Amino acid sequence: MKNCVSINLKKDQIVLKLSEEAEYAEIIEALKKKLSELKKLYKDEKTPILVSGKILKNKEIDEIQKIIKDVIDVEIDFDMPKSLGLHSIRKTFEKEIAISETKFHRGSLRSGQKLESEGSLVIIGDVNSGAEVIASDNIIILGALRGLAHAGAKGNKQAVIAAGLVDAVQIRIANVVKEINRDEEPMHKQACVSILDDKIIIE
Repeated sequence: MKNCVSINLKKDQIVLKLSEEAEYAEIIEALKKKLSELKKLYKDEKTPILVSGKILKNKEIDEIQKIIKDVIDVEIDFDMPKSLGLHSIRKTFEKEIAISETKFHRGSLRSGQKLESEGSLVIIGDVNSGAEVIASDNIIILGALRGLAHAGAKGNKQAVIAAGLVDAVQIRIANVVKEINRDEEPMHKQACVSILDDKIIIE
């Protein structure tokens, strides 16, 4: 793919825009080719670089940072969430999540336990009240969900949460939060939670 990395000169920074459609391997290849062009822009000044566009995994962010710093020693920032969670989502993004890296956890999560994944998460057990599960993509719980589940935690609104029983007080997908009032809503068995028209629905 052509132009999967573009360079834009701004007043106080240089913006490297990564194409959201390009594969990560294509971006790395294009970035390495663009670095010589980028280095010519530097003499004595240390204009910071902002990387934006495609949402990356943490290890990809680290790799891109290292590739740039090996050639140009400047401050590099990423206009994307590095951590999982609502506080770090600056923009939501659409991503096909039928295929994503999946982490399996055998056993139930007790109160105070927290499990995070850069891809999808499958829990063979329950997520008890006071426990927390966070994933960049889908969350599948074979048992009951009584704790906090946050799918699409880097901003992906295509993510879903599925559980054998949903008995939680709050559910999150991307930056959309749904408070569940037990007096108004029954407990949902074999439930799938997704986003429709920017609202969380439980089916």
